[in-house]
Amino acid sequence: MTVKKSLDTGDLYAKFKAKMESYISTPVVKSFLAGSLSGTCSTIIFQPLDLVKTRIQTPPAGHSSAGLLTVVHNVVKNETLIGLWRGMAPSLSRTVPGIGVYFCSLHWMRNKLDHNDPSPLESMAIGASARTISGISMLPFTVIKTRFESGLFKYNGVIGALVTIYRLEGARGLYSGLTATLMRDVPFSALYLMFYTEIKKKLRETGRVDMTMPLTHFSCGLVAGCFASIVTQPADVVKTKMQIFPDRFSRIHHCLIYVYKTYGAKGYFKGLVPRTLRRTLMAAFAWTVYEQMMTKIGLK
Repeated sequence: MTVKKSLDTGDLYAKFKAKMESYISTPVVKSFLAGSLSGTCSTIIFQPLDLVKTRIQTPPAGHSSAGLLTVVHNVVKNETLIGLWRGMAPSLSRTVPGIGVYFCSLHWMRNKLDHNDPSPLESMAIGASARTISGISMLPFTVIKTRFESGLFKYNGVIGALVTIYRLEGARGLYSGLTATLMRDVPFSALYLMFYTEIKKKLRETGRVDMTMPLTHFSCGLVAGCFASIVTQPADVVKTKMQIFPDRFSRIHHCLIYVYKTYGAKGYFKGLVPRTLRRTLMAAFAWTVYEQMMTKIGLK
């Protein structure tokens, strides 16, 4: 009886293991894992730039907005060097699965096209759709990340923040700034993927660039990221303020008017330098790691 039970348990384990290996080996799951790994690396490396951007966009009451170096100095002085990585846990909670969802959505949609040479409009549509899926699913963690980075909230960890926000503000609090977030992220991803794909095509046509080199992917990502970041910067300013001050800015146009009255047109570009550096470097790094991993596991 004991032997039979042991054999049954062994058979069940073998079947479970075989099923899991089969599941993990599917292209969509592989692309999710590749995207998640690239997101982990890029988030840890570039988190300080995101924190600095948030602090520039949300100066304390009664204080004028400070520049990049001033904010870095103040954070290190008051919170030590590790303070530049404040909000790392919610950033990873949001970015790692978020980038995984984004890349596996991209992979799935690209495979639905019967060719490997999407037009600029197709690239924009794929990038926008994938970002919409990941943006909506990860928004509560985006809200938490932004609030942690601002230094204005004292939550007890990611789970504690989720519970506190839901208890005090309801589901609406967890999805504050949804429209502004999508207005920022969807155009960014659409433009980024279009620029990235088209730049790679042009380089490939010259025949003078090794398209398998990581440096090539990184360079394409840098150029694409710069263009996409500048275009979507105003939406990022609005999104940040709506997520930190949801009671004050319940509508996008309220925030737009406030920023213009307070800072003028230049207010829509507060935090442009650290955001452009972070988004450009992070996207370029993530895509480089992703492309290399997809090649290694035979999906490119």
